[in-house]
Amino acid sequence: MKISESESRVMEVLWQESPLPSGQIVKRVAPACGWSPKTVRTLLDRLVEKGALERGSENRRYLYQPLITRQSWLRDQAGSLIENHCDGRLAPLVAAFADRENISDEDRREILQLLERLK
Repeated sequence: MKISESESRVMEVLWQESPLPSGQIVKRVAPACGWSPKTVRTLLDRLVEKGALERGSENRRYLYQPLITRQSWLRDQAGSLIENHCDGRLAPLVAAFADRENISDEDRREILQLLERLK
């Protein structure tokens, strides 16, 4: 499922806490992004149409909650990045991240643990 960068900002709010009414989502997203409430509601509608969000109602207001997990979305994003920019190979992506000067010791440990588990 393709989720735009703007849509992902809305999803991040709902991955942190859900279900939420549209008004609460607008309060959390609009000021940080400089968007109007209408823009946020349009993004919510798009995400519902894509099947990323569920829109229910309670006391005559809409409540939104994710139908996909953040982890599954990240997995899809990483897969797309690997396929589209790394010729389907993981090593060039890992090398690009490893070349970053600000990779933390914690990240290094976690990467090594992941590789060890894959053996």
